[in-house]
Amino acid sequence: MENFQQLQVYQLAEKISNEIWFIVKKWDYFTKDTMGKQIVRSADSVGANIAEGHGRHSYQDNQRFVKIARGSLNETRHWLRLAYARNLLTQEQSDRLHPLLNELSPKLNAYLNSLKQKANSQPSTVNRQQPTVNSQPSTANSQPSTVNSQQPTVNSQPSTANSQPSTNK
Repeated sequence: MENFQQLQVYQLAEKISNEIWFIVKKWDYFTKDTMGKQIVRSADSVGANIAEGHGRHSYQDNQRFVKIARGSLNETRHWLRLAYARNLLTQEQSDRLHPLLNELSPKLNAYLNSLKQKANSQPSTVNRQQPTVNSQPSTANSQPSTVNSQQPTVNSQPSTANSQPSTNK
């Protein structure tokens, strides 16, 4: 299994994240503190979720994190649209980011689809037995009763419910 840094989808997410970082870094304090932090966090989250999902070594978990990455990409698009509308992004910056974002979206979907195919081609490893609470064999009525459906006894006479001594006193 390749490591996440070798995935093209991760490399592209990292490139976008770094581009956004260097743009936001030049903004004034108020803008960086409000909108800038949101854009950087959402952009960084795309690559972080690809990496985290890859590290789970489970196709199902990996798919879940890729879906989260896809959501973070859409959040990044939202913040960038607002930044452009508020004249925080130049046309040149927008023109540089737009094709990268448009390239990443289908790559995320393709990566997700490849994970689904891999998951479907794996033999099922589901254990058909029901999990047990206790690994000891069942010992119903062979041990002293700790729960008695009858009223507790006042003396220590054996219970007649299961002919074992009662621990309820």
